[in-house]
Amino acid sequence: MVYKFRAILDAEEDIFRDIAILEDDTLEDLHNAIFNAFGFDGMEVASFYTCDETWNQEDEIPLFDTGDVPGEQKTMSDYKLSDILDEENTKIIYVYDFINMWTFLVELAAIEETTAGAIYPETLFSHGEIPEEALEKSFEAENADDFYDDFEDGLDEDDLDMFEGDSSFEDFGFEENWN
Repeated sequence: MVYKFRAILDAEEDIFRDIAILEDDTLEDLHNAIFNAFGFDGMEVASFYTCDETWNQEDEIPLFDTGDVPGEQKTMSDYKLSDILDEENTKIIYVYDFINMWTFLVELAAIEETTAGAIYPETLFSHGEIPEEALEKSFEAENADDFYDDFEDGLDEDDLDMFEGDSSFEDFGFEENWN
């Protein structure tokens, strides 16, 4: 079977690519198809993230094993597309280049029979041009001021100074001037 995806760049303009790829190919193969379809060089780190129906990010599936114990963390090459995407679970988030944070919403649009003579993966359709820079992301809390309201007596400099107060470093099992 062939999975047909639409990969939409998170940008102000409509920029997307439609990609056909075999269901037994891996997430790493989809990663390669996406960065090629959008014209990236493929030299940057990337991850897929599972998500729910409303695109809320869930579990990370990295390109490389970044865990503390080698081989413990599953990577893109460990997952066939059919392992995590099907008619019910159609959405996944793709982030390419963690400096620029190129973010794509990738949705499984169709599952079809293979076409004789077709070479997969294949870019079926391209719309829009990649901007010079990725859309700037904001990583701030929606109501950052509400954080400070949680303190009954307010927040002052003493609350932020870890070296002041009643407790000493000996209470934690190490000395203040350990180096």
